[in-house]
Amino acid sequence: MAEHSTKGKPIRCKAAVAREPGKPLVMEEVEVAAPKAQEVRIKILCTSLCFSDVTFWKLDVPPACYPRILGHESVGVVESVGDGVHEVAEGDYVLPVFVSDCGDCTDCRSEKSNQCSNFPFSISPWMRRDETSRFMDLKGEPLFHFLHVSSFSEYTVVDVVHVVKLDPEIPPNRACLLGCGVSTGFGAAWKSAKVEAGSTIAIFGLGTIGLAVAEGARLCGASRIIGVDLIPEKFEIGKQFGVTDFVNPTTCGDKPISQVIIEMTNGGADYCFECVGRASLVQEAFACCRTGWGKTIVLGVDKPGAQLTFTSHEILHSGKTLTGSLFGGIKPRSDISTLVKRYLDKELQLDEFLTHEMKFDDINKAFELLIQGKCIRCVMWMDK
Repeated sequence: MAEHSTKGKPIRCKAAVAREPGKPLVMEEVEVAAPKAQEVRIKILCTSLCFSDVTFWKLDVPPACYPRILGHESVGVVESVGDGVHEVAEGDYVLPVFVSDCGDCTDCRSEKSNQCSNFPFSISPWMRRDETSRFMDLKGEPLFHFLHVSSFSEYTVVDVVHVVKLDPEIPPNRACLLGCGVSTGFGAAWKSAKVEAGSTIAIFGLGTIGLAVAEGARLCGASRIIGVDLIPEKFEIGKQFGVTDFVNPTTCGDKPISQVIIEMTNGGADYCFECVGRASLVQEAFACCRTGWGKTIVLGVDKPGAQLTFTSHEILHSGKTLTGSLFGGIKPRSDISTLVKRYLDKELQLDEFLTHEMKFDDINKAFELLIQGKCIRCVMWMDK
């Protein structure tokens, strides 16, 4: 942790800055301001790479903005806090999360939602309360924030509504995985779909989120878990998380993938999860969930402006449900601790998601691995 003398003062540290869309991140020295009221400055221990980081790194239309410090799956230690922060203190082991949890609004007090109405989800490049940045390069120019976390920096400043205190028993390279992908997928099965024992599910895309859906469905007692992916090797990986059947769309001939799944399940899956971020796959998932009670949960992040098209007949006569699931319906301050306990109790698999570890300096290699489909999650350590 930084010396106590840094409290209330700017800190200079290393950060990986996205300066142009799709270009390698630039490792440079930046200045991180002291936290203001209701803010927390965190020393990042390690950070993992999520495909949402890749999506926004490539994006060249709004809400893209550069230069920006990406990253939103991480774990760290509180270096200092601003005025009015009572939830965490200096030295606490914490998980920054992109979904807010103020604990006071109607939505945060309800079990029906994880979308805080006081601090709604946004992709703003600024801090929550005053719409300014806490990052500056050495030329004095501001650097934009990302998803209220910006973990591709040795230090970051996060609003307290985005900070969860952790049980110190969970290792950093496991805890950081709960910052987005694993929690999103697991929560989608557990909280959003409420998968029932004996049910059949179909998962479109076996990346981290899709595999986490499988893990959640497995622990909920699903009897059949169908994975859909273009990479054959994903089936063997998926088996570790409960996937029982595998469908590769390139081997289905002229049949739509939805028709294949309808035939496999004698009428359609009880629950379908779209984990890629493609409108056409949402349509396929909805088509192959069972008439009468089938539920399709959308988890993938599509490009801005992507449209879905359904006829009135499809909605009225099918009796199906289509819903989005931000962060898997997980309420950070209450549900993250449950996931940590289930991991420590050896129920929830986290170890299997971690396929690569490397130094923070090698972050561009991590991008290459994820884009090429050669890793599930890659964790980068700040001090190694």
